[in-house]
This record gives sequence, C-alpha cells and structure tokens, in this order.
Amino acid sequence: MQSMHRVPGSLQPLIHTVKVRAAFLSGHPGSCRKLHHVRNVISSAGCKIQSPEMAYVIGVGMTKFEKPQSRAWDYPDMGREAGSQALLDAALDYHQVQAVVASYCYGEPTCGQRAAYELGLTGVPIFNTNNNCSSGSSALMLARHLVLSGSYNCVMALGFEKMERGLSEKYDDKVSPVGRHMDHMVDIGAKPGLIQPHFNAMTSDVIKLFAYAAQEYMGKNSKCTMADFTNISYKNRKHGEQNPRACLQKAPSKKKIEERELCHPIYSGMAAPTADGGGAAIVCNQKFLENNASMQARAVEIIAQHMVTDMQSSFRKSFMDLSGFSMAKKAAEQCYQDSGLTAQDVDVLEVHDCFSCNELMMYEALGLTDDAVRAFNSGLWRRNKNGGDLYLVADKWVVNPSGGLESKGHPIGATGLGQCNELVTQLRGEAGKRQVDDARIALQHNFGIGGAAVVTMYKRYQPKSRM
Repeated sequence: MQSMHRVPGSLQPLIHTVKVRAAFLSGHPGSCRKLHHVRNVISSAGCKIQSPEMAYVIGVGMTKFEKPQSRAWDYPDMGREAGSQALLDAALDYHQVQAVVASYCYGEPTCGQRAAYELGLTGVPIFNTNNNCSSGSSALMLARHLVLSGSYNCVMALGFEKMERGLSEKYDDKVSPVGRHMDHMVDIGAKPGLIQPHFNAMTSDVIKLFAYAAQEYMGKNSKCTMADFTNISYKNRKHGEQNPRACLQKAPSKKKIEERELCHPIYSGMAAPTADGGGAAIVCNQKFLENNASMQARAVEIIAQHMVTDMQSSFRKSFMDLSGFSMAKKAAEQCYQDSGLTAQDVDVLEVHDCFSCNELMMYEALGLTDDAVRAFNSGLWRRNKNGGDLYLVADKWVVNPSGGLESKGHPIGATGLGQCNELVTQLRGEAGKRQVDDARIALQHNFGIGGAAVVTMYKRYQPKSRM
C-alpha cells in the first residue's frame, strides 16, 4: 500500500483486508464483485493498492521411495536425483538457484551441503532444517519465506532420508525432544512399556500415541469401528497402485491389512512404512516468474501456509491433541482465513497418514466434516478421464491420490516434499491415472511429533490484473 493522500483511519481495516486477500480472492466464484466494490471505496480515498507478494512452485522432483536398505545409494544420491528432476522440471540451471533449504532427520550437521553439492558448487547459502516428520514441509515453508522476503528470488527445498526399518533416537545422552510427549501419554492413561518386545522404545511410543488417539476418537464417535481404519488403508493402497514412485504398489486384501495387531486398533497394514528417498521443490517469487514467462503455464501458487507447534492443549487430557489434532485444526483455519477459501473449495488433499486412523481424524481437523466416519463411508469410487480409479470422500474430496504415506513410504525428511510434488502435479493436470479431474485447489497436511503441523494450500497460477 502506497498512500497518495492521508488515509482515513476508518478505512485502515478495509485496506489491510484488500492488501492481504486480494490476490487470493481473484478468480474465485462470487469474489470479483466484492473486490471491485472494495477497490472503488479505497480509490475514492485516493489510495493506490498493490497486490501482496506471492510465492510459486515452478519445479518439483522426487525419487521413488524405496524400502530401507533395498537399494545401494546414500543421501547425496537421493538429493542429486530429486534436485536434478526439479531443475529439469523447471527448465532451470542450478546456477539460477540462489539458496537451498535442506531437510533431513537422520544425519550429521551439513548433510544439506553434501547433498546439494551434487548439483553444483555455486557458493549459495544452504540451510539445514529438522522438524521430525514435517521436515519437508518446513523446508518448503522456509524456502517460501526466503523468496517472499525479497532477499532471494529462487530457492530450492531439498529433502532426503536414509532410514532404518524403524524409528530411533541416536543421542541417548541428551534429553529427548519428544520425551515430554511420551511421558504425558502415560500420565493421561497409556500403558507404559513396549507394545511389542521386538520394537525399540521410539517405534513403540509413536505407534502407541496414535493408537490411543484412535481409541479416544472411537469413544467420541460411536459409529467408528476398526473397519473404518481398514477401509482407509485399503483406499490408499489402491490409489498407490497407480503411482509408479510408490514404495508399495500392490494393494493387499482387507484381511491382510488386519493380519497383525500392533496396538489396538492399529494393525501393521494400517501403518506407513519407513523408506529411503528424496524430494525437491523450487520456489520463486513474482518477479522471477514474470521474468521467466515460459514457466508460467505450469507454475503453481502457494496461496496460504501455516505451521503450528504444540499448544497448551497438547499437554492436557487428549491423546488426539497430543498427536496433533488441534495443531492441524488451527493451521488449517489460518490457511482458510488467509486464502478467503473454505474446505468446500478444496478438490484434492495430501494428508499425513502415518497411520490410517490419523487420516480419518484429520478429515475433521482440516474442516472437511464434523463426522469423519459418515463422510468417508458416504464416499464413492469414481473413474477419472484417464481411466484411473479414485475414491471421493463424501463424494467430493480425493484424499491421498498418491497412495499417501501408507503406499509411498515415509522417508521423513522428504515426505512433505513428496506431498508437494503430488499436489503440484495434480494442479498441472499431469497425474495420469491418479488425476483428480479439473482440480483447482489443493491442500497439504504434514505433521511431526515434537511437534509441528504444517498446512499448505495451492492453486494453479493465474496471471493477475493490476489493481
């Protein structure tokens, strides 16, 4: 906002609303008339309006996510493969990337440098970030903020992980960053000790946390049964059959999903497997996009993004809140507020289905419905224009067309960027048999215990008229 005259105080809230939301509202049904009215009011006060700066994803890349120790490679190979794909996708040379944000959890300091050096030695700033399972989305968020700051015009988020077959903590001589969460889980009623003798403490506690959250949800919603969790897993695994980069590409039977109980009501077939792999996204600002007109046809705009960390509610008496429900709810509400949209405007979602019960609970946290069981069970399988089969929750939303973490696998430093890759591909209309027909708005949810919930909203880029 640049004022040509003194701005009346009574107009300040209105001006702020236009400045923040004008770019989001344009192009959505029913919004243009409101914008024209607001513009006229402010113009009559002698004010010039500038659209807010925006960030765009112009290139994405990801490896196939592999079972741990099943492929002879290391994290620099993952970074090179994912980063090279993103550069090729954006038709960029690495010399045009002005900074890199790297995300990983299992590695020494400056692994980001070692991975990015596979793409070139250009001297650019490289930042390393770790937010447990939401690390990839955290890297994307930092890349977005770097280009929005104006300090950089083009930044790569690069995530990777070389994992073991389970979760673990490596520094047992220090206070555990998730120890408070796991201790509180027992304090509010979880049974102490390992859920299975062959699991280590970290793997056991993570499964237990979401199992008790699922039990809590089943107590709140009497219609919820274990079959609902089975059906969500089956849906995701069927979607995964259409994803050539998924770790698990053949859907098991529902009976197989329920074959081995881990901790009631979670069975082994309802859990996302750990994986090795990498993902990358190249983010730019408006200036960079305008100077590279050839990229505009496939650019995807990040229209809102919020991270919420633990609140007081996390440490009260709810396993659901301890495992991220309220955090996701707040982050989604902030995104809807920023974008001027609601869940009803969303066409396709990638949701953090570390366990299928978490996906079910997220239907409510993300505002899709006030009864996740009813919404899921009123859904239908439909065939898209490319001959693929997709399940529409409440006959409206396609959730995890990629197959989710349950099919793709969960290389925790790359997971959020894998989700970004899928949604960008969907909004470009390039997802093949996974394609959600006519998808315009996408939403991503990524969660890490310890904790951080990141919700991101996207839409296909549309050049905006000057205000």
